[in-house]
Amino acid sequence: MKILSIQSAVAYGHVGNSAAVFPLQRIGVEVLPVYTVNFSNHTGYGAWRGPLIDPADVREVITGIEERGVLPKIDAVLSGYQGGEGIGDVIIDAVARVKAANPDAVYACDPVMGNAKSGCFVAPAIPELLRDRVVPVADIITPNQFELGYLTRTEPSTLDETLASVDLARAMGPSVVLVTSVERPDREEGTIEMLAVDAKGAWLVATPHLPMKANGSGDVTAALFTAHYVETGDAKLALERTVSSVFDLLKATLESGERELQLVESQEYYANPRLQFTAHQVR
Repeated sequence: MKILSIQSAVAYGHVGNSAAVFPLQRIGVEVLPVYTVNFSNHTGYGAWRGPLIDPADVREVITGIEERGVLPKIDAVLSGYQGGEGIGDVIIDAVARVKAANPDAVYACDPVMGNAKSGCFVAPAIPELLRDRVVPVADIITPNQFELGYLTRTEPSTLDETLASVDLARAMGPSVVLVTSVERPDREEGTIEMLAVDAKGAWLVATPHLPMKANGSGDVTAALFTAHYVETGDAKLALERTVSSVFDLLKATLESGERELQLVESQEYYANPRLQFTAHQVR
């Protein structure tokens, strides 16, 4: 499998491609990383150095890949945080080029906007860009519950409301939706859930809620789910593999006492997920 991953990069820590590439490689995926920024560290520190890469330069890199005759071999395009409006056009164009070369390729979009606690933390134009132009051309999207609500102009809380919002999101274009954090009021205390929905049904899985915030965990989640789903076409199995790997990664990070994901140290959890969590069908 080959994945073209158009995301940010940092020298220190693990977000964007610096979070997604290694786990994908560890499960046997050939990754073509294209960088949209090249920062010293993620912006959660409040200070960072390094450039936003001009969208024209990002496009040039993708054109260079195309000139090597690689696009027909790309199985998926993956994108995450979009730092500016111009990069959305580049991603949409890249998806069109890949799909023209390989009609079986899919586009997986992590529509990064924010979360319920922090609100939106992207540039003001990005949410509308994602909702109106990017998500409609995606095959897979991986929003959290807050982002799902923005995309569909809803405020999902209960499981039924979340499923209804997913249906609205799927009507926009994507056939597969992974909701990466479902925090419904009637869930079991001390847990957090993920929900995967495709044309075959909807599956929910619960894990213990770990008391931590880990930048980059959503990037790992989107990458692993995309690869597992493209490989198997099985939303339940892709969900179980992804949740199991990411939970063990987060647990190892929490136990380390470090702020940054223990991405390399947790590599066995990607290659051989313990499948300690079972998803159950909710529709």
